[in-house]
Amino acid sequence: MEKTHKIDFAALTLCDALDLATLVEEEAKDRYSEFVDQMEAHHNPEAAAFFRFMLKVESIHEGKLAERRSGLFGDAPRRVRREMIFDIEAPDYDEARAAMTVRHALQSALRSEQKAHAFFEEALTRVTDAGSRALFAELRDEEREHQRLVEKELARLAPDAPFAGDLFADDPIAQ
Repeated sequence: MEKTHKIDFAALTLCDALDLATLVEEEAKDRYSEFVDQMEAHHNPEAAAFFRFMLKVESIHEGKLAERRSGLFGDAPRRVRREMIFDIEAPDYDEARAAMTVRHALQSALRSEQKAHAFFEEALTRVTDAGSRALFAELRDEEREHQRLVEKELARLAPDAPFAGDLFADDPIAQ
C-alpha cells in the first residue's frame, strides 16, 4: 500500500491495528486543524466552521479508538508509528482554497471518507489476524456510513452561487 511504509499487514495484531486506526484519525484531525487555520487566515468563517466540526468528529473517533486500545492492551509498546502512514483519511493538502464554499469543504470531506474506506477495504485483503480483520471491517463500514452522512448534507445544501474568481488562485499577501 502506497499510503503506508514498513507496515506488514499480514503480521498486524489487534493492538497494532488499533494503533494504526488511531493514527489515521490523528492524522485527519491534524489536517483539519490546519484547514481551520487556513480558512480563518483567509477570512472564510463558513469553511472554517465546517473544518472545525470535522476536527471534532475525528478527535472523538481518535479518542474512542485510543480508549479501546488502552482497555485491551494497557501500555503495551506501539509498533505502528505516525511516520508509517500518510494521507489515509486526511484531506489532501491542496484541498483547502481561500474562497472555498461549504459545498467544497463537504466534497473534500467526502473524498477523505472515500479514501479511508478504500484503505480499510484493501487492508482487509492483507490482514490475517481475526481481531484485526474484524476491526478493519468495522472501520470500513463506518467510513461508508460517514460518506452517506456527508452525501446527505451535500444534498441539503443549496447550489453554490456562480463564482467569478479563480478558486485555485491564492489571495495576495503582504511581503
